[in-house]
Amino acid sequence: MKVGVLALQGDFGAHATCLRSLGADPVEVRTPADLADVEALVLPGGESTTMSMLLESAALFDPIAARVAGGMPTLGTCAGMILLGREILDGRADQRCLAAIDISVRRNAFGRQIDSFEADLTLSDLPGGPFRAIFIRAPFVDRVGEAVEVLATVDSHPVLCRQGRVTVAAFHPELSDDLRFHDHFLRGI
Repeated sequence: MKVGVLALQGDFGAHATCLRSLGADPVEVRTPADLADVEALVLPGGESTTMSMLLESAALFDPIAARVAGGMPTLGTCAGMILLGREILDGRADQRCLAAIDISVRRNAFGRQIDSFEADLTLSDLPGGPFRAIFIRAPFVDRVGEAVEVLATVDSHPVLCRQGRVTVAAFHPELSDDLRFHDHFLRGI
């Protein structure tokens, strides 16, 4: 199974390693042609304003939006969550988002780099006990639309949400040795 990993900026290599170890064929997506052959897409963590600008300059913004709107399974982590949301709070005025999931996302909501933390999340869809989530300059969800499922919270703030075939996480599952999160995503494709 070919799974695209947006490879313009951010921690795309770690996602590719996780996917490969689970038997998927990760494809680094840098152009619209790269996107054409994938069955699913991962938007990694990184710097969301930079990623937004790079999506525009690589002519990937509209093709990704169309594929996601067409039902392509998509996972966004940290900056990927910000890009997939309907509204970005505290972003740059010219920063676009894909509006693939009906949430409003607040950038760096848990604080700066020094405020990074880990938390055990109990996820009903993920058997085997709590998942140790790593939060780095993490966003959280301020507003959730009616069709959005909140799958996990930290301090009453949604940090894992799903709407249809789009899943977003405020944390970095690719930095964990626990492959259950990526495995669950692959099983849903």
